[in-house]
Amino acid sequence: MPTRFVAALTCLLALALVCAPRRATAQAQVRDRLLIYFIDVEGGQSTLLVGPSGSSLLVDTGWPGNNGRDANRILAAMHDAGIQRIDHVLLTHYHVDHAGGVPELVKRVEVEEFLDHGANRETDNTIGTEAVYEAYLKAIAGHTRRIVHPGDTIAMAGLSVVVLTADGEHISTVPGIKPVPNPYCAPEHAWPADATENARSAGILVTFGAFKFLDLGDLTGQKEVALVCPLNPIGTVDLYLVTHHGMDLSNSRAIVDAIRPRVAIMNNGAHKAGMPAAWQIVHDSPGLVDLWQLHTAEGSDAAHNSPEALIANPKGDGDGHYLKVVAWASGRFSVTNTRTGQTKEYPQK
Repeated sequence: MPTRFVAALTCLLALALVCAPRRATAQAQVRDRLLIYFIDVEGGQSTLLVGPSGSSLLVDTGWPGNNGRDANRILAAMHDAGIQRIDHVLLTHYHVDHAGGVPELVKRVEVEEFLDHGANRETDNTIGTEAVYEAYLKAIAGHTRRIVHPGDTIAMAGLSVVVLTADGEHISTVPGIKPVPNPYCAPEHAWPADATENARSAGILVTFGAFKFLDLGDLTGQKEVALVCPLNPIGTVDLYLVTHHGMDLSNSRAIVDAIRPRVAIMNNGAHKAGMPAAWQIVHDSPGLVDLWQLHTAEGSDAAHNSPEALIANPKGDGDGHYLKVVAWASGRFSVTNTRTGQTKEYPQK
């Protein structure tokens, strides 16, 4: 065997031995964290979670139409996370800004299973909910569909994902969490009954080591209070997706103050929600460090909007910048504003 060939082969083998541990280390670094993308679907909801194992959960799909805008924005988040398929899609409820994007999504993305609370309960078709539900059923024909109930779990390796609310019902205990009396229940005012799909929202608690994230969809006040009064089964959380885009039909003090989020993210639109009363309740929650927004609430005032550095899309509709959370099992996490490229770190407790 020629000497030069032997020397070259030896160099290649040595290079492989040096590079292999580095690649393994890089993979280990990627796999030790939870990624959460708060996708801008212009006042609807679409939140992508990618666990440390690479397993994925998409909560809601945004709006229909707009040349597949929301599906394409979901694809952009998937690309950033390095995934090519979605394991679970959970629809919190059947309003068009949450479930309307399913037909466009399935044209572009492979989905393992769809999860929802069961049949549509909103039969007043003035806002088209029945049509959205029928379009959803048609779009997922041939896919696995599972109806979830309070207490059910969603399998994601390395994470605990527990369904807290669904179809108007709620959990009384969460495994590993001892319910405690909620002192914020007594002063809470009475909330009206809600016959819409909002009150049927499927809500989840996601736990990754010491880190906890709460997403209750568009759950309205009466159901929020029932969930945490007189006992709070959730405990406190690190990250809170402000319920119902920051509408004042939701975000009761009884729940917001009881869960004591360190950081809240509001998926409002430029001209949808982000209402002053709800914004103020979240802003004043004990222990809150920052309230991030997907848009400036242009119908509100400066006193009820966060500083521009904490807003992904400060002017109007259409830019599509998202907020990206990276969380570690220690409880440490960060939020990145993709408009500015700036990241803020939140240390473990």
